[in-house]
Amino acid sequence: MNQIIIQLGSIVISLINIYMWVIIVAALLTWVNPDPRNKIVQILYRLTEPAYTFVRRFIPTIFNGIDLAPLIIIVVLQVVTILLSSALNSLIV
Repeated sequence: MNQIIIQLGSIVISLINIYMWVIIVAALLTWVNPDPRNKIVQILYRLTEPAYTFVRRFIPTIFNGIDLAPLIIIVVLQVVTILLSSALNSLIV
């Protein structure tokens, strides 16, 4: 039973890491002003905008014209990853 939980946890950690890369790529795209009709750009914005909206609802994220929502989300996801990893490591021992 522990093995199943550990495997599911590692899948969740992998999905979190993939989502962090999606956020990084979407944030970098805002610097180059991509074509909004591009399918990849649309997918990236659809994947990241709900998280940005959620964070912006509780925290003002724009400082001096720079949106810090991606940074806040990445920090929170890193904390979740660390907590989840330590919880899974405690199951191993």
